Amino acid sequence: MHDLSTKLLAWYDIHARAMPWRVPPADRKAGVAPDPYAVWLSEVMLQQTTVAAVRDYHRKFTAIWPDVSALAAADDADVMAAWAGLGYYARARNLLKCARVVVVDHGGQFPTDHATLLTLPGIGPYTAAAIAAIAFDQPQVVVDGNVERVMARMFDIHTPLPAAKPELTDQARALTPATRAGDYAQAVMDLGATICTPRNPACGICPWHDHCAARMAGTAAGLPRKTPKKKTPTRRGIAYVVQRSDGAILLETRPDSGLLGGMLGWPGSDWSETPTHTPPLTADWVTLDAEARHTFTHFHLHLQVMVAQVPLDAQPQKGEFVAKQDFRPAALPTAMRKVYDLVATML
Repeated sequence: MHDLSTKLLAWYDIHARAMPWRVPPADRKAGVAPDPYAVWLSEVMLQQTTVAAVRDYHRKFTAIWPDVSALAAADDADVMAAWAGLGYYARARNLLKCARVVVVDHGGQFPTDHATLLTLPGIGPYTAAAIAAIAFDQPQVVVDGNVERVMARMFDIHTPLPAAKPELTDQARALTPATRAGDYAQAVMDLGATICTPRNPACGICPWHDHCAARMAGTAAGLPRKTPKKKTPTRRGIAYVVQRSDGAILLETRPDSGLLGGMLGWPGSDWSETPTHTPPLTADWVTLDAEARHTFTHFHLHLQVMVAQVPLDAQPQKGEFVAKQDFRPAALPTAMRKVYDLVATML
């Protein structure tokens, strides 16, 4: 096991991916310590999101809020707007909660131990392990989708996910070294992302080529196995787009709980198979022929879009008018921005 870790770290020293939050292995060896704030921010952003999507968001956040104290003092609406498009908006709400707990309860310093990290808002076992390993070089077991795939192939494990998680984690734990644990955790993830890929793994250049049981058995391409997913249901809803005669746009802030919680959006119905709805005001509504469609983790959403122009004295029953010059489509979550894309030429 030690030999495998040594080989992987030697590969990582040459091939480590460059990321805004990562300290390159040569710098790490020279004593440059990772910024726990940058590591934490990256791990929260990376939950169910790709590295490619996160890079620019991470750069934007650290430019606006360079440390945890700055983020803790930020206006909630500004943070939610900066997060727009990254998805899973509960993460943004927990990001603020966590930053404020770190400042108030921990003097602006992230805890270094796994157990205390787990007490922070929005930090679960995986994120706590990743922060402890990458930021503080502790030998924690960090298992994401890339690591699961690498372990399943290395040890030719055919138990389908998610049932295989404990077995895969045990194998990952056995390989985790006591030294350079942070680099090792990132090395396994890089191996899965760049060589041991879901399709067409580049086994010929893998540092673990000679030890991979699935490669030798000819089963690598089919691993890890997964329990078949259930068919994704479709929910429907209505989005009301209202423009006042002075150009102001009617928007509402969604409730903190639930999907898109705390985000700006169009007043609308519930999202269900048979949505119930009441327009936000009385108007001559025009229904667009096209729907706005978006896919969340557990369902497809089809939004019927209804548009109205109203006079200056219109009084909506929900939502507030935002002056046209203050309206920023980029602050809308992706599902709501798709509605805007359908009506942009009408506003």
